[in-house]
Amino acid sequence: MGLLGRLAFLFVIVPVIELMILIELGRVLGLLPTLLLILLTGAGGAILTRLEGLRVFFQFRQSIAQAQIPGQAILDGVSVLIGGAFLITPGVLTDVLGFSLLLPPSRRWIQRRLRSRLEQKIKDGSIHVVSMVPGQGFGAGFSGSTNSNSWTPKAGNPGAQEGTQPRRTSKNEIIFEPEEQ
Repeated sequence: MGLLGRLAFLFVIVPVIELMILIELGRVLGLLPTLLLILLTGAGGAILTRLEGLRVFFQFRQSIAQAQIPGQAILDGVSVLIGGAFLITPGVLTDVLGFSLLLPPSRRWIQRRLRSRLEQKIKDGSIHVVSMVPGQGFGAGFSGSTNSNSWTPKAGNPGAQEGTQPRRTSKNEIIFEPEEQ
């Protein structure tokens, strides 16, 4: 399914399904209980989003204080933000997905699944990762000569400093480390 199909599914099909479920709930439970359910999940979701958001914020601060990269805290923060947005959207499916992103066990499960799919897409070449070097623009990269086994930087480029030796970790990645003295 292409991007246009995914967007159509997200913005047309999902709301129609949500509306059908809400109408059926209204028919079975009645109008007042259905409206109350919508309001309670919205309010409960807002409270849970705030609590989880604060927990993630403190996790982020703790990682920074310990001089660690707060990667998991950032991923949790994005998950909590998206989960909160789903919870303020009326509907049963969005509520289930929102609560799943807010509760830590299900959030970790979803993150593991997404991470493995992303890693697979990077490995098979569906997604290309571009890194930036401080002080250079997007896609500036390095100039130099290459063959299938090595890369030699031109003088004046990062990595061309004396005392560094390139080390290839994979087909598409080269790391420069200072030589041991």
